[in-house]
Amino acid sequence: MKFQPDSISVQSISGYGPGWIGIGSEKITTSVVIGSRGERFNWPCNSFDELTAEHFAQLAALNTELVIFGSGDRIRFPQGAWIKPLIDKQTGIETMDTQAACRTYNILAGEGRVVAVALLLEPTLEEH
Repeated sequence: MKFQPDSISVQSISGYGPGWIGIGSEKITTSVVIGSRGERFNWPCNSFDELTAEHFAQLAALNTELVIFGSGDRIRFPQGAWIKPLIDKQTGIETMDTQAACRTYNILAGEGRVVAVALLLEPTLEEH
């Protein structure tokens, strides 16, 4: 029986809260895409209403087996037209709230899966 925790050798999410996530000691407050092969880039959207097919085309270009979409503080499903680029590449997509998406990404990336997580981080009331 193993008593020490598994260490994850890929980029992982170290914490999260309303309107932010942590990667290592860095606190990120804007929407972001993180991949298990080291990809990381800003995802230019501040709200669910700003999302378009182009946002999901960026995700399809990553050529992962699965994209996890963190839709904010509650589950909101992307429109079919938005995810068509992923369907065309036969890339799976799972939608969940952002906190669940962070946890799921860490588990799958830690298992060595080729995944990406797209996290919608909407400004909180304190940031307005």
